[in-house]
Amino acid sequence: MAPPPPPPATLAAVLLLLVSVSHPPASASSSPFDAALAALQGRIGYAFRSPDLLRRAMTHASYSRENGRALAVLGLAAAESAAALRALAADRDAPASAVSRAARDAAGEPACAAAGARAGIPGVVRVAGSTKASAPPVVCGALRALLGAVAVDNGTADAAAEVFWRLHVVTTATAAAAAM
Repeated sequence: MAPPPPPPATLAAVLLLLVSVSHPPASASSSPFDAALAALQGRIGYAFRSPDLLRRAMTHASYSRENGRALAVLGLAAAESAAALRALAADRDAPASAVSRAARDAAGEPACAAAGARAGIPGVVRVAGSTKASAPPVVCGALRALLGAVAVDNGTADAAAEVFWRLHVVTTATAAAAAM
């Protein structure tokens, strides 16, 4: 004689167990890098529609051939454009040298590396073992790549400029507070 069928609650529990074992929760399959990328998006105030762009931006050339170098070119141009636009908006009669200086200072490596460090890029960017993730050129390059990735993801340099100013203002405010 066959045993009686299990009660429906027991059958449901067995099915739930089988489904959960064969399909672990999404968080269980996330890598530490994915978690760092998610946290970075929160810090910069921009959620990527195409997270692969952010992955590429946070990959240094020493780590992989698929890296953020080309994105960094766009990011630098977006940052310089945003700074020049802000300088001209503040003074439409500004001399070319003042506009150029404003763009260079805001988008240059010292300001760029400071903004990138403030955003936590050294803890996110993937580099080869012989490369220091906190080196200013690495941090600046990754920040510029991040800005380029935002522009491509959004389809406009305006979004990159917003992220740039958000990070630049935070960095400037932090530096001013530290000097007091």
